[in-house]
Amino acid sequence: MAKAQQRLSQVQSHLSSSEVDIPRGRESILKKSPDDIVVTCALRTPLTRGGKGGFKDTAAADLLVHAFQSLLSRSHIDPNLVEDISIGNVLAPGAGATEFRAAALVAGFPETTAVRAVNRQCSSGLQACVDIANAIRCGMIEIGVGAGVESMSSQYGPGAVSEFSELLDSHQEAKNCKVPMGVLSEQMASDRDVTREAQDTFAARSFQRAEAAQKAGKFNEEIVPMKVKWVDPKTEEEKQIVVDKDDGIRQGMTVEGLGKIRPAFKKDGSIHAGNASQVSDGAAAVLLMKRSTAERLGQPIVGKFVCSSVVGVKPLLMGIGPWKAIPVALEKAGIAKNEVDVWEINEAFASQCVWCVKELGLDEAKVNPNGGAIAFGHPLGCTGARQVATLFNELGRTGKKVGVTSMCVGTGMGMAAVWVKE
Repeated sequence: MAKAQQRLSQVQSHLSSSEVDIPRGRESILKKSPDDIVVTCALRTPLTRGGKGGFKDTAAADLLVHAFQSLLSRSHIDPNLVEDISIGNVLAPGAGATEFRAAALVAGFPETTAVRAVNRQCSSGLQACVDIANAIRCGMIEIGVGAGVESMSSQYGPGAVSEFSELLDSHQEAKNCKVPMGVLSEQMASDRDVTREAQDTFAARSFQRAEAAQKAGKFNEEIVPMKVKWVDPKTEEEKQIVVDKDDGIRQGMTVEGLGKIRPAFKKDGSIHAGNASQVSDGAAAVLLMKRSTAERLGQPIVGKFVCSSVVGVKPLLMGIGPWKAIPVALEKAGIAKNEVDVWEINEAFASQCVWCVKELGLDEAKVNPNGGAIAFGHPLGCTGARQVATLFNELGRTGKKVGVTSMCVGTGMGMAAVWVKE
């Protein structure tokens, strides 16, 4: 009878460790509990221009090694205590599972630390963090790392998408999954009446905010500089350089300047290189555990993960993903949009961001206050983890508490997560 009662208690504990039982309401999610899933370290490499920037000659796995080593160094966590690592990646074959396991070993994690790769397109880095958070919440592991990495310099291109079979091509909605995102975003902008002027205004603001933030050193806390080999494209001379800042941020960008750029996908279109996310390279890593574990180990708590959402939308309307995912995440947390202090919404294209922000009725001043992917890049698998580091950095710097990260996802999905700064 005693064993049966003990087993019942265990089952009840597991059942209570689901997102259904998360405290609801702003005051509730601000309260601290030993079972909170907390972040004790979140950082990223700089983001650099694909094919041109500081990391153009650096492999994705090498970027990851540096992110992992920096995480271990900054957090002082014993690597032997880390039970699982989940890494978001989109372009590497098999999402990079083999080389990323090797990268973890090179970085100093023991063979006892498991590693997996996850690919949910542009939300892969967030999915990796959420997977680790949920594994901790349900008791599968105690400590884990959610990460993301992408080398678009070496792996971006037509080869990243497999050819569809006749069966898939025979189904129209399925066939829409392979429509290039620029093309479908152009169509969405037209269908949803998002003007070029609105897109260029949004893009100019992203550049201007990022430029100001970089000059003020606002990204310094989240960025870990990296020394790499770099081949000068003019002389072919190999050099050692230190990459310590995002190199895609263009200075002095204006609506008028953006207005001179030719459309990329349609002769009379509205989307161009200046109002879409940059092709980029970079990595990010986030260390997670329960509050009780962090306190026992003396780990400084940066903030906590509250809940997440993932939704599907029509493949041709993938850009509306945040519009559908964000309300679901807010409902799970029991908070209203006006109770969110900072929004980090990925700027895949200005067109979809403009539409989502308008339809959701968000305060534009709270959306990407230091710029976004249009200004400093979108290394596909990295972005979701990068946003966590950027969000907590901004919340801490401004003394704010509640933040949301979100993005649209290729093939027609959206994802969002709610976070609280300690």
